[in-house]
Amino acid sequence: MTNRLLSFAAILSFSSVLHAEDAFVPLFDGKTLAGWEQHSGTAQYRVENGAIVGKTVPNTGNSFLCTAKKYGNFILEVEFKVDPSMNSGIQFRSNYYTQETEVEIAGKKKKFPADRVFGYQFEIDPSDRAYTGGVYDEGRRGWLFDLKNNEAARKAFKQEEWNQARIECRGSSIKTFINGVLAADFTDDLTAEGVIALQVHGIGKKTEAVGKEVMWKNIHIQELK
Repeated sequence: MTNRLLSFAAILSFSSVLHAEDAFVPLFDGKTLAGWEQHSGTAQYRVENGAIVGKTVPNTGNSFLCTAKKYGNFILEVEFKVDPSMNSGIQFRSNYYTQETEVEIAGKKKKFPADRVFGYQFEIDPSDRAYTGGVYDEGRRGWLFDLKNNEAARKAFKQEEWNQARIECRGSSIKTFINGVLAADFTDDLTAEGVIALQVHGIGKKTEAVGKEVMWKNIHIQELK
């Protein structure tokens, strides 16, 4: 009898662990920016109709609305919609420079100020290049996995419609999906943990680009043990 009870308890315990890992939790309550904080640039973020809306402003660098909490191993799902003239992204396992830092990207040296966000980015690219779902190492190394050899993923993005991003991080394994289509699949162990962040790309002095918007909603994460 005792052995049966122990076996039953073990099954319940194992089931509880599976259930805990199966649970997605929201990172955005649909009403406020509670749990999020802005870094790097001065783009405008607001909540409207159950979505986080990022709006371009002139004379600022890239802006990031970041989670206060850091995440390591997880599955992240986000829906997004972007103006066709914009470039944006979803940061993951990202951090901030604590002082001015110089890095080399694509053979060119570039300096970033303190508080600048850097790290893995799920690219949002509505241009003809169509690299949405590729992974760019923002503020650090540049492209890690573009989509020049993944025509299926390049065609999966829907212009001026809501799209779904999925990011899976398990140890050094990184996978991304755009509308259910595998985009990037590679290994990299440079950063094991960091914030999730929503990027509004800087536009410099381009007055014609002022006021362009990108939106995110239904932001859920499943932490993995």
